[in-house]
Amino acid sequence: MQKITTRKILSKKNKTPIICLTAYSKSIAQIADKYCDIILVGDSLGMVLYGMKTTREVKIDQMISHGRAVKKFVKKSLVVLDMPYRTYTNKFVAYKNATKMIKLTKCDAVKLEGGKKISKTIKHLVNKGIPVMGHVGLLPQSSSNFKLKGKNFVQRKKILQDAIAVSKSGAFAIVIECVVEDLAKKITKNIPIPTIGIGASKYCDGQIL
Repeated sequence: MQKITTRKILSKKNKTPIICLTAYSKSIAQIADKYCDIILVGDSLGMVLYGMKTTREVKIDQMISHGRAVKKFVKKSLVVLDMPYRTYTNKFVAYKNATKMIKLTKCDAVKLEGGKKISKTIKHLVNKGIPVMGHVGLLPQSSSNFKLKGKNFVQRKKILQDAIAVSKSGAFAIVIECVVEDLAKKITKNIPIPTIGIGASKYCDGQIL
């Protein structure tokens, strides 16, 4: 069974649909690994497993614990670990925390939410050898309004610019969450890295649930 790498994910752009699922535990990870290209250990575990109201309550030690459990039993898929809220407030804090998370879990990459504002942080991590997945559109860690994004010109322009900035910063892929269909299609066409949709249309390069 050949291990999937970030380079392999990049090579699927415009060619083969990318299959992604979230897992927080050994049992789900082992099942998902049979079918997935990417397994995300998401900070959504806060609500799903712990009954938290938002992902903001999730701590780095929880992500490390679940990341370690998932990675240990995944043989094929690329394992991506969410960086929790306020663990990447600047590039130095981000590098310290990302290094700790990767070292203790052996996960393959980290995911950060945001666009232009964190593009320098993404670039710093990538330059330091830490693979990064981006995340634009609806951002659960910073949103108070969980509604479809990209309905007006201002939102559309910002989300597109965010996606381009993340791509230029060296991310190997980008999650697009809860945006209007034609915007997801436009982003997918305008950036060279794969887009992974969650509530963002069939036009993305892959889907995650």
